[in-house]
Amino acid sequence: MDLSAVIEALLIASEEPLPSSELARLVRARLADIEDGGAEEDEDYGKAGELADDLKQLSAIDEEAVIEAISNLNKKYDRSKRSFSIIERSKGWKIYTQPEYGGFIRQLFPGLKPRRLSPPAMETLAIIAYRQPVTKASIEHVRGVSTDSILQKLLDRELVKIEGRADLPGRPLLYATTDFFFEHFGIKSIDELPNSAELRAVELPEPPAPEEGEEGDEGEEKQLALVEPNGEPAPPEKLPEDFSAPDPDSGPTTN
Repeated sequence: MDLSAVIEALLIASEEPLPSSELARLVRARLADIEDGGAEEDEDYGKAGELADDLKQLSAIDEEAVIEAISNLNKKYDRSKRSFSIIERSKGWKIYTQPEYGGFIRQLFPGLKPRRLSPPAMETLAIIAYRQPVTKASIEHVRGVSTDSILQKLLDRELVKIEGRADLPGRPLLYATTDFFFEHFGIKSIDELPNSAELRAVELPEPPAPEEGEEGDEGEEKQLALVEPNGEPAPPEKLPEDFSAPDPDSGPTTN
């Protein structure tokens, strides 16, 4: 056995993603246990000793060694045309089935149907993702419409979270993306979003400062109103459903 096999065993056994640093720590901890004689009562002590001797040949078991071992595993999976691979997400490495097998795997979970975000929800989520942390007033100033309903749906789907409060009059809430956002869209960080550096550098128009006595995001904040060319307020916008038909190509499926 080698380091690649150990990493594979850890990833199969773990229910949560494991970062490279944690994988390296787990391997080093096990080797230290074997060297101290703490594994003598294990049924697999003989094999564990052989494994320890193999791993001692490595100059160091660190993050670079873990990443190289995972790369070797993925090459092996690719050569043998396996239905899964090891992918790194924001929380760490995890084994995922290939997208082309998603339709078969969904048969295991007939009650869970993937749902797509509506255009207004995607617009709101994009503003939050690129400009986070951001206030609701800033989002509405960019979109020109109220976002209460959409923000609530994004919060319910755990794509967005409340990050804190802004140092502004009324102490409005700040919104940011969650770890599930990265998982859902298959990225590790905001830097992997399209044109991230360019779009994050663009200055957005600032919303008007709240007047004295006007509260923040907790219920009493005034809502934006669209105005028709004749100067009359427009009727309230009827927001479409946030989620539509299932997306057959929604990315890797968790193993």
